[in-house]
Amino acid sequence: MSTPTVKPKAMIQDNTRCIGCRACMVACKSWNDRPADHTDFFAGEGYQNPRDLDANNYTLITFNEVVTGAKPDWVFGRQLCMHCEHPACASACPTTAMFKTDLGPVVFDESRCIGCRACMQACPFIIPKYDYDSFAPKIHKCTFCADRLEVGMDPACATVCPTGAISFGDRDEMVGEAKRRIAAAPGTYIPEIYGLDEVGGTSVLHLSSVPFEKIGYITGLPKTPMPDLTHRWLRMTAPVFAVLYAVFGALNWIVRRRMRHQRHDGEHT
Repeated sequence: MSTPTVKPKAMIQDNTRCIGCRACMVACKSWNDRPADHTDFFAGEGYQNPRDLDANNYTLITFNEVVTGAKPDWVFGRQLCMHCEHPACASACPTTAMFKTDLGPVVFDESRCIGCRACMQACPFIIPKYDYDSFAPKIHKCTFCADRLEVGMDPACATVCPTGAISFGDRDEMVGEAKRRIAAAPGTYIPEIYGLDEVGGTSVLHLSSVPFEKIGYITGLPKTPMPDLTHRWLRMTAPVFAVLYAVFGALNWIVRRRMRHQRHDGEHT
């Protein structure tokens, strides 16, 4: 009997439907057993809370005041791991603590994490965060609810969104659905799917009514997978070090030879 083909999953984050209720953030905290936060609007912390992703917040609804038409308006965005098709974090991890599953999530094995933070440096979306308050700090980030996917359930955030801003399914179907929405309502959406091609494609696809850079998304990323770019340079490491070794070896031989001649000349004067 042949093994059924595993279809990678993906999520659409449709920011035009997001109302900033943060139900996804609460569901994420609940499923991942992360502690609650306390923020104080009157202390100047603003409507968006927390201010950034951290070890206790794997997803974040961002509040962005954008001028649309004659007046400013609130436009919501969302930060979470993009679960790249070719994850740079996994490529950079020296202990293989980070890896991508066949269903799409980029997950991490805490028992293998040594806290080196190489994944933080490698991630083009600046997503992994470090648990600085822990005595044994580890990396934290969204896992795409990989444990739920393994038993046929949707990610926790996708099950609670009251406006349908989060859709989940097979990646091919989600790409088709995102394109259909843009074609059906060109006045509502900008003609771009964030995550479709960025760094080789991701498992989280974002739609927006305004350019993504206006709501804090990192834009201008290459279409080429990040590991391909780094491996291109890493392939040069051995030849470069071989040349440097030969150059410094030659310089060392020249210096030692001159020193021997100087000592020899000194002994005969």
